[in-house]
Amino acid sequence: MDYTANIHSPKATPLELWGGIECTVNRIGDTFVDQFDVSGHPVRRSDLDRIASLGIRTLRYPVTWERLAPDGCLQNADWSWIDDYMAHLRQLQIQPIVGLVHHGSGPRHTSLLDPDFPGKLAEFAGAVARRYPWVTKFTPVNEPLTTARFSGLYGHWYPHGTDEQTFAHCLMTEIKATILAMRAIREVTPSAQLVQTEDMGKTHSTPALAYQAEFENERRWITYDLLCGRVGDWSHRMRGHFSSLGVPEQDLDFFVENPCPPDIIGINHYVTSERFLDERIHNYPEHTHGSNGKHQYADVEAVRSMKEGPSGVASLLRETWDRYKLPIAVTEAHLGCTREEQLRWLVDVWKQATKVREDGADIRAVTAWSLFGAFDWDSLLTKPRGNYESGVFDLRGIPEPRETALAPLCRELAAGKLPSHPVLDSPGWWRRPERCLIYASGSHSVDDTSRSREPICLVREGALFAAQRDARPLLITGGQGSLAEALVRLCDERGLTCRVTNRVELDIASIKSINSALERYNPWAVINAAGFSSIKAAETETFRCFRENTKGPALLADACQRRDIPLVLFSSAHVFDGRKSPEPYTESDATNPGSVYGRSKATMEKLVMDRMPEKTLIVRGGAFFSPWDSTNFLTRALRQLAQGLPVSVSEDTLTLAYLPDLGHAVLDLLVDGAAGVWHLGHPEEARRIEIVQQAADLAGLDSKLLWPARWENDSGNLIRPAWAVLESERTKPLLPPLRSALRHFVASSSDQWQRSANELTLHSQEAPHARVAA
Repeated sequence: MDYTANIHSPKATPLELWGGIECTVNRIGDTFVDQFDVSGHPVRRSDLDRIASLGIRTLRYPVTWERLAPDGCLQNADWSWIDDYMAHLRQLQIQPIVGLVHHGSGPRHTSLLDPDFPGKLAEFAGAVARRYPWVTKFTPVNEPLTTARFSGLYGHWYPHGTDEQTFAHCLMTEIKATILAMRAIREVTPSAQLVQTEDMGKTHSTPALAYQAEFENERRWITYDLLCGRVGDWSHRMRGHFSSLGVPEQDLDFFVENPCPPDIIGINHYVTSERFLDERIHNYPEHTHGSNGKHQYADVEAVRSMKEGPSGVASLLRETWDRYKLPIAVTEAHLGCTREEQLRWLVDVWKQATKVREDGADIRAVTAWSLFGAFDWDSLLTKPRGNYESGVFDLRGIPEPRETALAPLCRELAAGKLPSHPVLDSPGWWRRPERCLIYASGSHSVDDTSRSREPICLVREGALFAAQRDARPLLITGGQGSLAEALVRLCDERGLTCRVTNRVELDIASIKSINSALERYNPWAVINAAGFSSIKAAETETFRCFRENTKGPALLADACQRRDIPLVLFSSAHVFDGRKSPEPYTESDATNPGSVYGRSKATMEKLVMDRMPEKTLIVRGGAFFSPWDSTNFLTRALRQLAQGLPVSVSEDTLTLAYLPDLGHAVLDLLVDGAAGVWHLGHPEEARRIEIVQQAADLAGLDSKLLWPARWENDSGNLIRPAWAVLESERTKPLLPPLRSALRHFVASSSDQWQRSANELTLHSQEAPHARVAA
């Protein structure tokens, strides 16, 4: 049989951008979790219009068996919503690649161990084809090998097998089901194409584990080899392997006698797809340890352990092309990371696919996967906690999903344009030195035994890669302050080239100083972390407060507006008077500050938004606390408690913001091009004294030393609103729960207050008395 009949010249048509929506219907024990239900997609048909606006004309889209026929009875299937959505896709001229089972095991009446599973799926596939005869591309079973491993070998998913025999049974069931499903589909639509997806990872190892790497690198092809009828005799290593696991010879012969080669091979590629095996398990965390009966070894990400790095998607595409000479598409390209890294990953995969295509391989498309993000993949879907990572659209937007920076990037790729976002001038973390947490010695790839390796060692190099030195920087003002310091740390972590200025280098209240700095650094954006921050001192230093908090930002806005540079400014809940209790303040509430500091911020907001509304992001954040700042209220309180000193803390109710979490959210919004006033903080409100008490309990300190106090000015008036609770009408919370932030804070800042406890003797002559911590 000629499997190359549908190959076309890679130069005949441009590389396409496809899209995909995370659509797993997963079963853990007796519980089914449907990503569509969690995401709300079935009640938001406008999602399809959003996808069309990107220029995407081919979409991996599920018509999942478990969702439509949960009891397994087609007569009871509810097709109403999917009929509507499929009709809308057709109207939008978007071609769906219909998926039937996505990491699932079918409805409750069957499973991957059910010998009737293939026939049952084929019955469902035929019903789908008859209902939508205009659909010509199908993926009956997504990633059979990956699903079989996770369901039959590792025990993560139903039926939770943990042995080779269960794994083999699951895999054979899935491949047979794919063949029978395509047969049923083609009885209705003879031209229907099979787009078969798989994670085409690769395994590297030390020399001692070369035999295990060689086995896994042969096994990774099994989905396509079975579909192509290649596992025909004992010359194929997997024939003997599966036979030894109890797979009957007639079952293996079925695939030889009924070949169903993919019309398009779909490669799902992630940064963790390539693995490294090392028998020196003491160098790696316990959760990475495993055994094959002969060796114990760690199984870790190659990108984190190999100095020279993994092979990369270009190499994997070439290997796939050389083996099958069938059309290929990258059917998932996604990175759960910060926004600029998501941009870099998609562009990196696109560039590599383009290069392999230019070298002569028939690469059809790259798929922007998880257009609406995904839930709980941090636990491989085993713990449904609602942990969300956004995609091209962020589902946390209010009232509708919000476009991220990936949306304009997709439009550029779909239109054949070179991506233009300035963060792309720097390499992704997988190409920077700090990616490598462990250098592996004597590592060995079965395809290359000649490359030398460095001795194993822990490394953590600076994030600024040489290539970044020419990138336009992000300019951060206020270099001597805790906010600027935190932002610089986060930029370094994220590979964002930045320049930070102090008051001498850049006086934000001097237009001459501003212009000089902007000309010198030519930044792509400016974050103003400078300002007057002492709420109490502002009552007597009014001129200085307004100079730094109002005049300076207004001048910055003028200068940035002339150069078309985005600007980020920080405001405060102090622009409100605190009288809205018990309702939180939202972005559209009228300001009415009760302090000099609050008036300086409220005036700044009006002046700046009048000047530059479309490119200014004003963040009203919750009260900051940070592991890198020894002066914030929480660190001061813990330090005093650690010294055994009583601490008085005010009882105002407020929103908090752990600076690392807030900083990441601000940088994501900046990269997205967000503008306007945004409220950012942890979702829970709390009294300040309760926050200190929770932190003290987590730190193992005596919270009985806390007592309440009010902070007033000399006139007896509160200079801080007693109610400073913020909520956003633009987005659902972008910061994690406060309890999680407090745990991170206590763990990260423990050296500060523990050191204070050790210095308690220095205060032995000082009479204990209450100190105001906040």
